[in-house]
Amino acid sequence: MSLVSRSLAVGVAGLALVGLSACSGGPGKSGEETSTSTPTSAAQSSGLANLDPCTFLTSEELSAAGVSGPSRPVNDLKSQPGCDWEGKDVLLTFSKNETEDFEKYSKNNFETFDRFDINGRQAARAVTAGSGGQGICSAIISAGGGIVDVNVAGIMRNSVADPCGEAEKIARQIEPRLPE
Repeated sequence: MSLVSRSLAVGVAGLALVGLSACSGGPGKSGEETSTSTPTSAAQSSGLANLDPCTFLTSEELSAAGVSGPSRPVNDLKSQPGCDWEGKDVLLTFSKNETEDFEKYSKNNFETFDRFDINGRQAARAVTAGSGGQGICSAIISAGGGIVDVNVAGIMRNSVADPCGEAEKIARQIEPRLPE
C-alpha cells in the first residue's frame, strides 16, 4: 500500500470514528466526555514502516561508499533496526527509528550534533558521546515521522579522512527517496 493510500485510509477511518461518535449522543453514560485516540501517532510512524534498512541502499550507493557484499542486520536497539556493510577501510551502518522524531532524537547522548538542512529536511552530523576522534560519524535525517541514521566508521581510526563528510554525502544521495 502506498503512503498516499495509507494516509487516505487513516483519514477515512478517522472521519468514520468522528461520525460514529457524533451519532452516539455525545458524552458517556455518567456525563463525562468520551475520549477517542487519534490516528496521528500511527500515521506519523507509518512513514518508515515499509523502509527496509537492509535493502534501501542501492548497489551503486554502497559501492560509492566503499562497501559491498550482503548486509548484516544490526538490531542492538529494538527501536532502531538497521544493517551494516563492510569495506576495506569503512563500516557503513544504515538504520531507522520510527519512535523518535528528529527533535526528540537530538536529545540523545551526543558529543556533537551539528544541524543542517537537506532539501527542507532537518538533518545533523552527529558523533555519539565518547566517540569523538575515533573516525565515526552519523548523518541523521528527519524522515517519515522518525529519523534515519547513516553511520560511517573507519575500520582504523584514521582510515576515513572525513567520516562526517562521507555520511552527509550518502544522506544527500538517499534523501529524495526517503518518506516525508
